[in-house]
Amino acid sequence: MAGLMRRGLLLGAGAALGWAGARALGPNLPVLDGTAAVGPSDAQGVLNDASLLSETPVHSHITLGQDPGEALVAALRGELKAAASESRAVNIGAARHSMGGQAIPRNGHAVSFDNGLIEPDTAAGTYRCHAGARWSQVIAALDPIGFGPKVMQSNHDFGVAATYCVNAHGWPVPFGPMGHTVRAVEMVLPSGDLVRASREENAELFTHAMGGYGLTGLIIAMEVEMVENQLVEPSFAEMPAEAFAPAFQAALDDPGVTMAYGRLNVARAAFFDEALLITYRPAADQSEIPPATGSGWMSHIARHVYRAQLGNERLKGVRWWTETDVGPALGGGAANRNSLMNEPVATLDDRDPTRTDILHEYFVGFDRFPDFLEVCRRVIPASYQEFLNVTLRYVAQDDEAWLSYAPVPRIAAVMSFSQEMTARGEADMARMTEALIEGIIGIGGSYYLPYRPHATQAQFTRCYKRAGEFVAQKREIDPGLLLRNGLWDGYMAAL
Repeated sequence: MAGLMRRGLLLGAGAALGWAGARALGPNLPVLDGTAAVGPSDAQGVLNDASLLSETPVHSHITLGQDPGEALVAALRGELKAAASESRAVNIGAARHSMGGQAIPRNGHAVSFDNGLIEPDTAAGTYRCHAGARWSQVIAALDPIGFGPKVMQSNHDFGVAATYCVNAHGWPVPFGPMGHTVRAVEMVLPSGDLVRASREENAELFTHAMGGYGLTGLIIAMEVEMVENQLVEPSFAEMPAEAFAPAFQAALDDPGVTMAYGRLNVARAAFFDEALLITYRPAADQSEIPPATGSGWMSHIARHVYRAQLGNERLKGVRWWTETDVGPALGGGAANRNSLMNEPVATLDDRDPTRTDILHEYFVGFDRFPDFLEVCRRVIPASYQEFLNVTLRYVAQDDEAWLSYAPVPRIAAVMSFSQEMTARGEADMARMTEALIEGIIGIGGSYYLPYRPHATQAQFTRCYKRAGEFVAQKREIDPGLLLRNGLWDGYMAAL
């Protein structure tokens, strides 16, 4: 019961982080009338992200489920050849949880992977997997043999290769993005050549594809590091928000801490004034680890509390109380590390056809965290948006990805908003996002690229200083520009 209660009350470390990413928006919003919500489209030849706001025409959409091998490679070569003959784009996706068309090829060939092949190698501490394998399938394969993902994206619905292509991070510490745990990838280049890339072989291709949003090649298989699973126990510390960064750093400096995240109070009366730090350490008794589960019925209770915040400042205060007082009192038991990450995005589904969840993520240095709080206090409460959650995580320095968002160790702030699906809601979100990005760049931070395309072109190039180099290398790898998506069309094509 303690483990379920803990997961239910502190669900923001998992489902709350990932759910808004599932409500994904694309590059070209339809015109909204200011009052009516957009419903699902039944039209053929159209792809939409989960927000239902990004209907995008595609030439075709196929699903491939073959194991990595000759049949899969032949199918991808066929798509590349057919697309090249008509100057159309190609893009591979899995869950398609991005929010700005990063997984949709406009008027192109969309390919979805659906294959859960997982081949663990316990001696090497790695597993080989199909690029389209979901994290839930990875956990299901590794947990029975005593292992788990070293770093995985929240939540478990996402594709493993997709996580590498956006270079997402997790909340196990003290790691960098998930790409740091990838040993090698196998991919079909736009030329049709099948190559293996790693830090030792085709290293430039390897780092270009890491956080390269599928613009380098069509990944079919990966070799990824895993770790031994553990029972872990939480501890909780409430503090003023300005004290969070040094407390978080102290936790990271403790070799006994293996997972950690933080939260901020989002109630307007105490906006970003209070913080909660949650850390996990291995339990003393590791003799019997129960099988990985989800959080069960308590997650559904947590969903009601989470959703009740919408338009209700009193409930935001209640939620903060459950996390800072009730949660620590009831949720102190040990839990399977894999179970803590094994949560679907649907847990916090809003089930409201007039609204959509929108995710933001910003990365700031530990020394600039107080400035980050001030930027957010200035911008967010002045907006029309309903702010539901922010979770704070750690991401180690990333010197590998060409489009790195963490050139130094940073605190990642994952924010969840509930946006009205109207022209007014979209315009206000765009204004607020641009203002937040400007403020974060001004304090030396960065923003994450898989989300809404509201940054200006100048903000993109100021934040991602190697963007020009990335694009130049992309044009060498793919002179016909076969691999394209909303990120390329919106920000990179003009560079």
